[in-house]
Amino acid sequence: MSKLFTKFSSAMSFAAGQPITFILAMTAVIIWAVTGPIFQYSETWQLIINTGTTIITFLMVFLIQNGQNRDAASMQAKLDELVRAVDSAREEFIGIEHLTDEEITKIRDSLEQEVGTRTDKQKTADDSVDKLLRRR
Repeated sequence: MSKLFTKFSSAMSFAAGQPITFILAMTAVIIWAVTGPIFQYSETWQLIINTGTTIITFLMVFLIQNGQNRDAASMQAKLDELVRAVDSAREEFIGIEHLTDEEITKIRDSLEQEVGTRTDKQKTADDSVDKLLRRR
């Protein structure tokens, strides 16, 4: 079931991101707008676009979230592999995505202090980049 949903979700996400899909959606909206005078802008005429867009939006939220979850998980696996493969990297960082926000903030703050005691975030970032470049 999970594999089937992943295939379906991937295919729908791909299709939704294509220019033709946008053109079809825009065409539907234009046809709906043009038919307004024909249907005298009735409640049913308005209900059609409201219902359609609500249903599509509702379903797309789940497809987008599924894609983001898969992307984040695969990116995390790649980063974990890089941490594991680099000799001087600290393997304790593998799996920290499972920690709470507060725990991750403490780790990030600790790393920033390790790089430099300055409170200026940009300067700390610059120092981090300099230290990383010197590691080579």
